[in-house]
Amino acid sequence: MRARSRPPVQGRGMFSGTGLIIVCLAATLAALVFPIWSYADRSDPTGSVNVLSAQTVSTAYGPLSAQDRDFIVKVRLAGLWELPAGEMAEQKGTTAAVRTAGQHLVDGHASLDAHVRTVATQLGVPIPNSPNTQQQQWLATLNAAQGQDFDREFANIVRLAHGRVFSVVAQIRAATQNTLVRDLADDANTTVLDHIKVLEATGYVDFGTLAQQLATTPSPVAAPPVVAPADATPVAAGPTPTPAPSPTYTLPPAATSPETAAGNP
Repeated sequence: MRARSRPPVQGRGMFSGTGLIIVCLAATLAALVFPIWSYADRSDPTGSVNVLSAQTVSTAYGPLSAQDRDFIVKVRLAGLWELPAGEMAEQKGTTAAVRTAGQHLVDGHASLDAHVRTVATQLGVPIPNSPNTQQQQWLATLNAAQGQDFDREFANIVRLAHGRVFSVVAQIRAATQNTLVRDLADDANTTVLDHIKVLEATGYVDFGTLAQQLATTPSPVAAPPVVAPADATPVAAGPTPTPAPSPTYTLPPAATSPETAAGNP
């Protein structure tokens, strides 16, 4: 008597319904775990993580990033040349509007510079004591100009500089985690916006040329070195360039300053 073959039992075998589900789940789990396992012991090939950590230092006022320190330097540099430029406008401006703009620059940067020097000291950030090369050239241009040529040069050069720094202030204010830098950005925002308005009120700003110049990416400013607040060491202030005639108002020296003032506005 021949044995009858049994019909296949449903649900048995590796590729039955239950088995297939188990295999799929195992494959999914392996796909999730493998990247974690394979990269767990690897170092960052670009060093980007280490670089970011090295560029940010802890302070009592919150993390201080390289961008924060660069901003502090920019604020100081702005005052070092815009305040003397404002004084020239007070003395050489041919219209009341130009002279008023000059007065706003002097008053605004005298106050803002006192603020930035305090912040730099508290955070241990070295700041320069003289304008950079580009700023000295601008001062030389204004010093040589006379009459309405001075009015026009003053309004357009200083408005360009304020337009560039205005966007930097917004970026820092939006991103900084440091309370002192945040307060400085608030102060700088108010000061720069006031100066932009009084410069435009002179009637000499060429907005077409200004838009083209602002569209051109300026050279980056070299970030100052990382200096922890506890390690900040005062550096003797260097001599301040004095275009002829010398400004009658100069900003007080910084408590700490780098050996050389590098960078552009």
